[in-house]
Amino acid sequence: MEKIAALLVHPDPKARTTLREYLGGVDFIRVVGEAVSAFEAGELLRAIPYGIVFLGVDLPGGISGLDLARTLASRKNRPGLVFLAADESHAFAAFELGAADYLLWPATAERFERTIERLSRVKPAFQEISAPSAWQKADEPPGDEAGGDDEETVRLPLEEEEEDRFISALKQAWDLSQFKRPRDIEKLPVTLDGRTILIPYTQIIFVEAYEDYSFVHTATQKFLTSYRLKLLEDRLKPHRFFRVHRKYLVNLDLVTEIASLPGGNFMLRTAGKTRIELPIGRRRIGELKQVLGL
Repeated sequence: MEKIAALLVHPDPKARTTLREYLGGVDFIRVVGEAVSAFEAGELLRAIPYGIVFLGVDLPGGISGLDLARTLASRKNRPGLVFLAADESHAFAAFELGAADYLLWPATAERFERTIERLSRVKPAFQEISAPSAWQKADEPPGDEAGGDDEETVRLPLEEEEEDRFISALKQAWDLSQFKRPRDIEKLPVTLDGRTILIPYTQIIFVEAYEDYSFVHTATQKFLTSYRLKLLEDRLKPHRFFRVHRKYLVNLDLVTEIASLPGGNFMLRTAGKTRIELPIGRRRIGELKQVLGL
């Protein structure tokens, strides 16, 4: 029987254990991974075509569950989302992002059954994956693991000899081409509150790396995106963007000044009402001067 792969994203190991117990008897869902933060979840979501994500609203690391959900909104086969929260304050935003359900956590088994009923009704909309032979066996409750809260936060419940083959198959199943956009449109798609916004390259002042994500800065706003800085560097370099630092990619058309600082360091300033100062890596200053004809 084909099952829907589920990812559990929550900072509390007890919450993840309870979720596993609740999902243990659900015949159409298989838990294939856990994550504590949005960064860990992002790595798994890039590699595995999850059909459902049980997602805590409050996550460590500066990116919330709602932020992570926004980065998934533009995906062709985005997973179903079940949010877990301590109160109802984020419920409206969650359902605006297309949540299948919003659970006040901790939730009772009876309330969770209603979540499963909702998921079963919309099950055809979620991506299913063929399972290896180990999945055909009856589900067994997870064994006690040593280390308590020090347990690994990302786990795949597969036989050792099947893990490499299974992950390889999942990566091939996930259509990475959906992230490749034509360069000639000269606009960058980003998601905000469930909407896809196209930002003209000319309005981007700079891009800032943030772990495996990036912030795209314009004159009026900054957008959290799921793009890695290297991907945006490759995309924007033909449009006069330059990687001035390991963390920053800047629009050279908006650079107004380069200044030297004590200690042999350099920085640049950008145009606009709010002038932005960015450091220039020592290894990058020579190439930058050549590009600018200095």
